[in-house]
Amino acid sequence: MPLGLILGSIGRSMRRKRTSSLNILSSKRAPRDYYKGKNCKPTGFHTRKGGYVMVDAKLPRFVVPDLTDFKLKPYVSQCARVDLAANSTASASAESTENKN
Repeated sequence: MPLGLILGSIGRSMRRKRTSSLNILSSKRAPRDYYKGKNCKPTGFHTRKGGYVMVDAKLPRFVVPDLTDFKLKPYVSQCARVDLAANSTASASAESTENKN
């Protein structure tokens, strides 16, 4: 047997296995009562009698600026088509009406 085949087989047998998938703890690899959740922050706490109390300080706060005179639309379609001819004629007609006033 050539030396390269021997060394190659030894190297393959001593190669480390991928441990990244073993480090992931899921409900299938954990004890029966393990619940991983969906990476959400708790918004309150459980009481002794089985209830749940919402804490106002733990609720998320969204700061939205005033967009009354904002030119852009809040939604962009994923299948938007670019019609340069239609856009240029619409903007030209809008400019001509502004110039008349």
